[in-house]
Amino acid sequence: MFQRDYLMRMIHQMSVAMGQIMGLRQQKENKEALLLVDELLERNFRMNSMLLQSLSGEDIVRLMSRNGQTDYAGLQSIALLLREKAAIHEEEGETGLAFGLRVKALHLLLRSALDRSGTIVVDPEQGARELERHLTAYELPVSLNRLLMDWYEASGRLDEAENMLHELLEDGELEFEEAEQFYVRMEKLGNERLLAGGLSIEEVTEASELLHAQWNKQGV
Repeated sequence: MFQRDYLMRMIHQMSVAMGQIMGLRQQKENKEALLLVDELLERNFRMNSMLLQSLSGEDIVRLMSRNGQTDYAGLQSIALLLREKAAIHEEEGETGLAFGLRVKALHLLLRSALDRSGTIVVDPEQGARELERHLTAYELPVSLNRLLMDWYEASGRLDEAENMLHELLEDGELEFEEAEQFYVRMEKLGNERLLAGGLSIEEVTEASELLHAQWNKQGV
């Protein structure tokens, strides 16, 4: 009962808050909109602007988890508020602040999507796609790229997952065994599912063989 009441309260509160924030933004009252976002973050999650700047996306996930259970309603609510905060900062020309907030919001939504939390306050899949579009032109943190790779694979965007895998490999941020297991999983999918995801069994086999050749050459 407590959990259900908490979820219903959070859903209602975020719905009302989004309407208020959008209204303020339409009236060009961005300062007031930011104050409202900050008030909601402080009141509901004890997160002020200074604390948020010091926290990574994964830090926020840990703060919203207790005894192995993640508060996905809270996680999605924070992501929604960070997204709005980012949009306001961007309108004010503060693109650096907007970028950092979007990175954290996307991290939270990807975790929610990968953990199959479902839609509570916001649809994590749709929200992640929207934020992904905003961040396409930027170099992203390794932790976020790893989540994106997993999300692409889980979403059936297999060619994009492979592209991210190679980017991480080239940056030295992915182990050979992890890349190897990716191609093992791809080979098990079969050509029909691979084609739907933008790959073919021939491409997967060739890439896997090339991967092994490169690593053997390096003495792995």
